[in-house]
Amino acid sequence: MPKTEVFDKYYKDYDSWFFKHELAYKAEINLIKRLIPKGKGMEVGVGTGKFAIPFGIKDGVEPSDKMGEIAEEKGIRVVKGVAEYLPYNDNIFDFVLLVTTICFVDDPLKTLKEARRVIKPDGYIIIGFVDRESMIGQEYEKYKDKSKFYSPAIFYSSKQIEDFLEKSGFIQIESYQTLFHPLNKIKEIEPVTKGYGKGAFIGMRGKKRSGLAKLSHLHKIEKEEKIDNNVLADQF
Repeated sequence: MPKTEVFDKYYKDYDSWFFKHELAYKAEINLIKRLIPKGKGMEVGVGTGKFAIPFGIKDGVEPSDKMGEIAEEKGIRVVKGVAEYLPYNDNIFDFVLLVTTICFVDDPLKTLKEARRVIKPDGYIIIGFVDRESMIGQEYEKYKDKSKFYSPAIFYSSKQIEDFLEKSGFIQIESYQTLFHPLNKIKEIEPVTKGYGKGAFIGMRGKKRSGLAKLSHLHKIEKEEKIDNNVLADQF
């Protein structure tokens, strides 16, 4: 089930985080800006539009009625739905954006495969997330039961997200990072650097593998997974 209850209940408090941590939010925007391509985009988990609007994204999927209503008031075409079952036809977007959404979905792999379905050949997926292994990620994980929004979240490491992208049929994966200090210690807009492993907020972009190359890549993954399963079976 989508983890929407907290967002319907505390939707008025959602935007307050971005005002309280304005410098962190601006750093996140600067990071995502490096990964957004030209063309028609859609955001999965569009929320109130805090990331869609700066990049001119006019379409979004949102399971929370309250959050979706706010995004619609800001001019976004919001369709109610969940990440694993996107209510769109195949191959219609140049890119799909997910920001702090992957930690709330029920099935990350299915989510990314579904995103790939609606992305045009050679289009892109962009994922923004908090790295579980970062200082902020560990803090979120430690105190998430006391958090209004993160209590139902499952945080992932950058390596896990990278693996999810590869298994979902994306190639040419590139990463950027920002937020190198605890949120309460950030006194200026923090820089954006390539890679991951130091910053808390990570942005990853993958290109949709198309045509025969995509099929070959997915067959290779399926074969590797089958081998891994056979190896596990031999151990028991």
